[in-house]
Amino acid sequence: MQRFIRKRAFASLLSLLGLVVAVFFLSRLTGDPTALFLPVDATDAMRQQFREVHGLNDPLIVQFGNYLWDLVHLDFGESLRKARPAIDVVMEGFAWTLQLALITMVLVALAAVVVGSLAAFKVGGIFDRVASLLSLIGASAPDFWVAIVAITVFSVGLGWVPTSGTGTALHWVLPVAVLFIRPFGLIVQVVRGSMITALSSAYVKTARAKGVRSRPIIFVHALRNAMLPVITVIGDQAAALLNGAVVIETIFGFPGVGKLMIDSILQRDFNVVLAAIMVTALAIFVMNLLIDLAYSLLDPRIRH
Repeated sequence: MQRFIRKRAFASLLSLLGLVVAVFFLSRLTGDPTALFLPVDATDAMRQQFREVHGLNDPLIVQFGNYLWDLVHLDFGESLRKARPAIDVVMEGFAWTLQLALITMVLVALAAVVVGSLAAFKVGGIFDRVASLLSLIGASAPDFWVAIVAITVFSVGLGWVPTSGTGTALHWVLPVAVLFIRPFGLIVQVVRGSMITALSSAYVKTARAKGVRSRPIIFVHALRNAMLPVITVIGDQAAALLNGAVVIETIFGFPGVGKLMIDSILQRDFNVVLAAIMVTALAIFVMNLLIDLAYSLLDPRIRH
């Protein structure tokens, strides 16, 4: 297991380095930061001084070398917009995104496993048909469209919940609800398919023949063996939410790392963009590693 973790860590480090190289040079193509951070009537001398202070006068390859050197020493640079360490700015936004993703995925996982399992227990029944239809609609619905409709109906029309912000629990209702729909639909479909296979296996038929009740058959005997593909999908969807939920955070004005990344790109705050991408990439690596460890707990054969 330790050898496996080392190999995954090394592969992730190479991927992270490639990501840093791509983002560093592509972000420089967005334009000159002095056009945004200095007044319109700023003189050439003022612009030159700004570039000199922030190391923007050096050739790109020199800037990249300096950034890597600082990165080795865990220095992510300073935010041009907020004049604070970029990593501090990013971690504030990431904390909001992590809360949003955690709440959403806990609700999604619990609801999808229950609904998918019950749908698989009686294939073709009314519950199965309704659950399959709703999950397909949820998996196919575009997030941005659902968010706009939700704001129009529940915030503007009915006035039940706020349109943006994080001040109260009501501010979280729409972002969580909109983010809930797509992963719920996908995971229900995977749980249903995996449970149908598990429920048709010999050990489940034997348990039924012995008179074991339906609930233990579904949630004890079949579910554990059906969870491997489900965990993969749950992990993928959790990683997608950790990736910022950019569209939803922007629409609802949610102060997460996704919205921060978009704002920083538009404002050419290069250090914040790079720090946000690195923190997100590391979080996804940890998530994938936890999924692999969960595999070994569910199926001991995978440890070998």
